[in-house]
Amino acid sequence: MPKFDLIVFDWDGTLMDSAATIVHAIQSASRDLGQPVPDDATARHVIGLGLEDALRHVAPNLPATQYPEMAERYRHHYFSRSHELFLFEGVRELLIELAEQGVTLAVATGKSQQGLDRALDHFGLRPSFQALRCADQCPSKPHPQMLFELMEELGRQPEHTLMIGDTTHDLQMAQNAGTASVGVSYGAHPAASLRALAPLVCVDSVAALRQFFRSQVSDDR
Repeated sequence: MPKFDLIVFDWDGTLMDSAATIVHAIQSASRDLGQPVPDDATARHVIGLGLEDALRHVAPNLPATQYPEMAERYRHHYFSRSHELFLFEGVRELLIELAEQGVTLAVATGKSQQGLDRALDHFGLRPSFQALRCADQCPSKPHPQMLFELMEELGRQPEHTLMIGDTTHDLQMAQNAGTASVGVSYGAHPAASLRALAPLVCVDSVAALRQFFRSQVSDDR
């Protein structure tokens, strides 16, 4: 049996290639409301947070009463480019391999439940995951509640749970929940920032992530 019997994936930037679309939507929403437009690095840094938390970081001077309007403009720009969203190459095969090994899979994401449901149904991946947690159900990452609730629901312990994500928010959440983590550097945050949080490994492709899991199975056998 693999060492980890619960693997929790982030969604944006980890399973779905969406970072560029999110950056564009954040920048366009800022422009629509007359706010300074964040540069790419600033916009990428907030990927993975809940939407309201992300917008507060990129538009700190916006009156609180206008954040719902900015969120609406963000969604408008995001969905106007939804045709550009794809799963990273190899994601489907990775999920199939893990399921065949008897691993329980879950998602912990900064997306809303509605947004995640739309993505899961679009890509036909809903059956792959046994539990989901979203930013409108729990405090935003890096708060550990998403992982705590997933472990409780699925009957797993922190020492047998692995969080996989492309942002420091994901890896900090894992640290806060007492679980191991793996960083993926093909998403929103650079590899150096991920490695600074001491994940088990930091990989630069889904193929490398698949190889990591294969080595885990081999080691345990």
